Amino acid sequence: MDAARIALSKASLTPADVDVVIFAAASQDLVEPATAHIVQHKLGTRCPVFDVKNACNSFLNGLHVGESLIQSGAARIVLVTTGEICSRAIDWHAEDIDALKRNLPAYTMGDAGAAAVLTHSRNGEGIFYRKFAALSEHWELATIPGGGSMHPRGDEFTYLRGDGARLKQAFVEEGSLIFNGMMCEAGVRFDDFARIFVHQVSIPYHREMLEASGMPDDKVTRTVVELGNMASASIPVAFALEQERGTLAPGDRVMWVGMASGISVGVFMMEL
Repeated sequence: MDAARIALSKASLTPADVDVVIFAAASQDLVEPATAHIVQHKLGTRCPVFDVKNACNSFLNGLHVGESLIQSGAARIVLVTTGEICSRAIDWHAEDIDALKRNLPAYTMGDAGAAAVLTHSRNGEGIFYRKFAALSEHWELATIPGGGSMHPRGDEFTYLRGDGARLKQAFVEEGSLIFNGMMCEAGVRFDDFARIFVHQVSIPYHREMLEASGMPDDKVTRTVVELGNMASASIPVAFALEQERGTLAPGDRVMWVGMASGISVGVFMMEL
């Protein structure tokens, strides 16, 4: 909630100015209703609301939907929010080595919130490229099974479980090819960007992804060591940290690269 208030304040807006609120996160307060209703009630906006959910790419997908609403004329100002309480999906009690391996992807999780205000660009700055892709045959590699019709009950289904090695392999081998194809389609090079913000799960995972994709390490903001895997909040938090450090300037180009279980890859390119 604090992130949403800060975002509105930086944009010189009040809750009354917002046309749509989107809550976009892997975490959610309840199965029903949409968590966006709870966000609206606490924030004081009075507008249509809904949730967008796509694991660690939820926030990027929320931006995509919000941008589309603005471009279509359905909304003028869209507030996209996320609040990740990933630590509650960690099972700290592994009975054997197999359980430890299943639980391993959760042990780097961290909690965070973020928000962004979207509106029309008046001077040509803003998002100039966006693209998403999915390889859904890998959906079983990282799951929180509980809360849906497959497993409506049972505490044992409320924890993140997965095959970290196979998930990393899929992203490194297949995800990097998709990402490089997006770079070619956009007609850009890494040198065109001041900073690159990449979703981060762990240091070994991060290093292999950078190597496979060719991303220059000195342009990528690293957050996983201090803050962990913040799910969909990872990229906007990294972006906000660079803003606070004063390392970004008007006219700089930045790239957001999302990777999520499912699996999906998403890219946003923007000029500040």
